[in-house]
Amino acid sequence: MVDPLTLLAFVPAALALNLTPGADMMFCLGQGMRFGPKASVAASAGISLGGMVHVTLAGLGLGALVAAVPWAFDVIRWVGVAYLLWLAAQTFRGGTKQQTGAVPPSAFRGALIVSLTNPKVILFVLAFVPQFVVPEAGPVLIQFLIFGAVLSLGGFVINALVGIFAGGLGRKLAGGGQALRWISSGIFVALAARLAVLERA
Repeated sequence: MVDPLTLLAFVPAALALNLTPGADMMFCLGQGMRFGPKASVAASAGISLGGMVHVTLAGLGLGALVAAVPWAFDVIRWVGVAYLLWLAAQTFRGGTKQQTGAVPPSAFRGALIVSLTNPKVILFVLAFVPQFVVPEAGPVLIQFLIFGAVLSLGGFVINALVGIFAGGLGRKLAGGGQALRWISSGIFVALAARLAVLERA
């Protein structure tokens, strides 16, 4: 369905994008610091699943609705802001203590929500992936899914590694629970602020 040369050109471009710090990477970093490596892997899986949902919507043409209808973009964006601020408040209050051996449900679920409520992701998919899609080569949706799988797999590996590294840092800070809560809460607040000032391209 996808020309091998086109796929070969897509892989390094996707890798460069995966390596660019963003909300997904920061969320996995925060989960790794707070709960350890397993939570960062779960969070990375949630981010990757959210990315595949965005790619599927874009391939079906539904993503164009978000790009064209301003209020749809803003509703999704502010839901994401509210959720991130809620996570920041929960973390700051110490509602969940660091447990490096356990994976909190919020790791996967929270990452999925963060990904799905970030409209910039679907706008990016609409701008980036179609450059590599060749309608004559086969069904457009299948091509979107293949390119999306490459993006999601690369993102999963990179974000998980970032979170695992942060997990080691979190263990060192575990003795200072207040400092760890401040750092983790700060990450969520920064992500909320970044999403709040996001403008439609």
